[in-house]
Parts: sequence; C-alpha cells; structure tokens
Amino acid sequence: MLKKLDTRIKLALIYGSGREGRFCDKVAGWAISQIEGDGPFELAIIDPGELELPPRHVGSGHPALEEVRQVIEWADGFIVVTPEYNRAYPAILKFLIDSIGPEWRGKPVGFVSYGGISGGLRAVEQLRLVFGELHAAAIRDGVAFSDVWSRFDADGRLVDADRAEKAMATMLAQLHWWASALRTARQTVPYGQFAAA
Repeated sequence: MLKKLDTRIKLALIYGSGREGRFCDKVAGWAISQIEGDGPFELAIIDPGELELPPRHVGSGHPALEEVRQVIEWADGFIVVTPEYNRAYPAILKFLIDSIGPEWRGKPVGFVSYGGISGGLRAVEQLRLVFGELHAAAIRDGVAFSDVWSRFDADGRLVDADRAEKAMATMLAQLHWWASALRTARQTVPYGQFAAA
C-alpha cells in the first residue's frame, strides 16, 4: 500500500511573464485551479506584472523585491509558469530570480511551460540550470503546452485536459515529496552552511 504524505506544503506559484495581454494568465489560472482545493498545498502567487519590476533603483530595500523575498522565504517549494520567448524564458523572470538570494536554497521547483512547437521546454531547460546554481532542486516531471493558443478556449478552459491534468498531478506529487523531505532537512541542518556565498 502506498503511503501518503499528509503535511501541508507552502507553495509559491510564479508568473513568468509580465507582458501586457500575456497568455500566462490562462495557463497560470489553470495551474492554480489544479493546486487549490482540499489538497496539501497552501498557495501564494508572485506576479511580476503587478510588482512594477524591474525597479529603477535595484536594491534589497525596494518594496516590490522585499515582498517577493518574503514570499520566497515563506515557501517550501515553487512552481514557475513560463512562456518561451526566442528560445529562452522572459527577462522579467530572470530579474526576479536573480534579485533573491539564499531564500531559494534547498527548495524544489516545478515547471509549467507553454509556447509553440517546443511547449516552452527550451525555456525550462535553461531555468533548470539557473535554479541549480541557486541551490534549488528542479523537479524532473513537469507540464508543457505546445501550440498553446489552440489548447484553451475563449473562456480560458483547457481543451482535452486529461493528459495535462495527469502530468500536473504527477508533478505536484513529486513536488510535495521533495518539499516535505527538504523542509525536514533544512529544519534539521540549515542548508546555508554548505552553500557557497
């Protein structure tokens, strides 16, 4: 019999796009609907489109960055919803990631990506390298929407949702396991003592 982890995990979902008229709202909205409910997650949202990023004067005391930093520190794990722009992820997402430091360490990251034929996977491959450098653990399985514009109807509902919902359930299960294990590890021995400054 499979054992279930019953601890609640604090999860931050990060919008990867800040563009006006972005498709990210539909994809992130779907992802949020899969996470919310009676499941084992407590959810917070980080949306660079609402944070006036990047600020003119980048510094640790900037209110927008402090708000993000507090959520990243609070969270046990993350889901990044990212498009692929020109074979990479958006600049606003890079700015947001790089503006935070030790708060990423020893925590898992899952990805929901979208785009054209690649489904955003080229952006995710680059993000895996970035988060590895920050001592965060990228989850192996994710959700990718290729030809995303044909996958959602006019009301933002996903068409033929079964496959994506199964992929999301797999990723969330892995994310919950890693977040639970790494939270226990961080509480036992702080990870920062092993991370290079």
